[in-house]
Amino acid sequence: MELFQEAEFWVGVGVVIFLGILVWAKVPSLVAKTLDDKSAAIQAELDEAKRIRTEAETMLAQLKAERAEAERHSVEMIKAAEDEAKRLSAEASVKLEELVVRRKAIAERKIAQAEAQAQAEIKAAAVDAAALMAENILAARAATATSDASIDLAIKDMASKLQ
Repeated sequence: MELFQEAEFWVGVGVVIFLGILVWAKVPSLVAKTLDDKSAAIQAELDEAKRIRTEAETMLAQLKAERAEAERHSVEMIKAAEDEAKRLSAEASVKLEELVVRRKAIAERKIAQAEAQAQAEIKAAAVDAAALMAENILAARAATATSDASIDLAIKDMASKLQ
């Protein structure tokens, strides 16, 4: 029985008893359950991370599409604004040209009216001056000569014709 005296034997018996106690206390199933629970939690986190990543990729694709649409829309808006600016510029040029033509016509009419009025005033002044001179000449002749009935009649007719 030398076997009972060796330390290795007793260490082996202690290890077997210890393992037996662990099996009797169901420690391996608890460890397996804990590991399974931990594995399930990790798997759930991985699944959640995969789901979140998929959502993020979907959102990224959607945002890229929205950005492309917004850029396309902004290009269209800029093009429309440029076209509108060109159209308004052309309209303004046409309206300005029309305004210049109208103002020129108005100025020409005013000049023509002023010329006509000046000519009428000059004619009236010339008629008045001629009548005054004729009256002075006739008055001077009448003072020196005797009155002639035909001259008096011509003077009266001239006054009515001049007015």
